[in-house]
Amino acid sequence: MAIHSNLLPSKIYLQDYSGDYTRFIDAVYKVFEKDFVKYHPYFGKYRLGLKYHPKFQDRAYTFYHMTHKGDIESERIPDLRRCECMPWGKPTVEKTREYSLKFWEQERKGKHRICIWLASEDDVDYFFILEVRKTFVLPWTAFVAEHSHEVHKKEKEYNQWLEQLKNEMYTPDSLVQKIMDSLP
Repeated sequence: MAIHSNLLPSKIYLQDYSGDYTRFIDAVYKVFEKDFVKYHPYFGKYRLGLKYHPKFQDRAYTFYHMTHKGDIESERIPDLRRCECMPWGKPTVEKTREYSLKFWEQERKGKHRICIWLASEDDVDYFFILEVRKTFVLPWTAFVAEHSHEVHKKEKEYNQWLEQLKNEMYTPDSLVQKIMDSLP
């Protein structure tokens, strides 16, 4: 289900800081720090941990993944769209059920993850990725679909996952528990 962006916290824009990237990224980090370092949101009953180290530019490692893009770790570059949507991270995780967001299990490079899809009626599609470990859950990354084919790819992935379920439905809690139970 798509929701209207007025249900979400306001995004942060570079132009709000007169194009000063340093002030902008500091403001984005303050939101991250408030929502993920000091607070620790919940996905269902699971309080999220945080991968803080190795720090990048004196900031938590997860912040780097939620605000930069690229396949090669040492060459990731800032992504303004990810930064702008930082205020959407916490409500995406905590209001998955309230907003009737799609969420599903993913496996990437042997890691078990949950993808949460916040589809906006009037703005971008935002995806938030959680990594499930044996005894805890971590926010891993978040990104904005830049092209329609990315949305179609995620929709296909979600629908394939649903087909595999054979009418079994999951809540955030039961999906996390299923993944935790399957880990060695």
